[in-house]
Amino acid sequence: MASETTTVQRIRRQAGEAVFLRVAGPDGPENRARIHTTPGPRWFAPERPVRRVHGDASMFIGGLAALLLQSLHPLAMAAVAAHSGYRGDPWGRLHRTSTFLAFTTFGTSADAEAAVAHVREVHGRIRGRTADGVPYRADDPELLTWVHIAEAECFLRAHQRYGRRPLDSAGRDAYLADTARVARALGADRPPESMRELAVLMARYRPDLRPTAASRDTARFLLTDPPLPGAARWPYALLAAAAVDLLPPWARAAVAGEASAAARIPPVAARAGGHAVTRAIRWALPPAPPAPPPAPSH
Repeated sequence: MASETTTVQRIRRQAGEAVFLRVAGPDGPENRARIHTTPGPRWFAPERPVRRVHGDASMFIGGLAALLLQSLHPLAMAAVAAHSGYRGDPWGRLHRTSTFLAFTTFGTSADAEAAVAHVREVHGRIRGRTADGVPYRADDPELLTWVHIAEAECFLRAHQRYGRRPLDSAGRDAYLADTARVARALGADRPPESMRELAVLMARYRPDLRPTAASRDTARFLLTDPPLPGAARWPYALLAAAAVDLLPPWARAAVAGEASAAARIPPVAARAGGHAVTRAIRWALPPAPPAPPPAPSH
């Protein structure tokens, strides 16, 4: 019995390390220690909804759904296709995104501000034109707002369906108020602070959203040809099906032609697979290091 327990523990540790390094990159352990153990004030207190959502395994599904939804804005997709390097270095992009979320959600205020300043500096250099000749810039407040609300929509949808502790109505509004702080710091224009405001903004952007050659290419890359070893493709297929199922119906239809098997899986099966994957990730990933004690008051 003891040897069986040791074997399970070893498998769990190895699986957790593999998942964590895939998402956080080679600097992940060092960043993780800094984020969770460095003393100092934080943007968000431990009980805030943003910490519950961003710390849950449902983010794996919500993050993939957000990428698919974001790609349906032609200007945002053109900027990503031309400047993000997602094809040449997809894991590098994932590492940068997950690290940014971790620093702004859990890190000290100083580290959160530094992370935002770095992203703003990068955005300030990105300019271009779409294939139709329409100019874009990554620091456009309208585009930043779209990227933000697509993430908020998908992160919340995933958490409500697959999260360990879904939020009530007040908690969902509070989550949006939390994330609006980060969005404003990045330069977004009046990000939503309630579910009602999020719905209004999503409806306002809806006429601008459509599939393009670049978004179709992105969907194929994310859903049918991910850069993964064979052993990881089956659980990833379950995650992909859950992500497609998570999208609003009109967005699901827009990516369905490129989603192949992921789009053909019935919703009941996609959701069962999504629950299985998130439970497995939750089981494998180690808990965060203990937080430092609060600074003494003077």
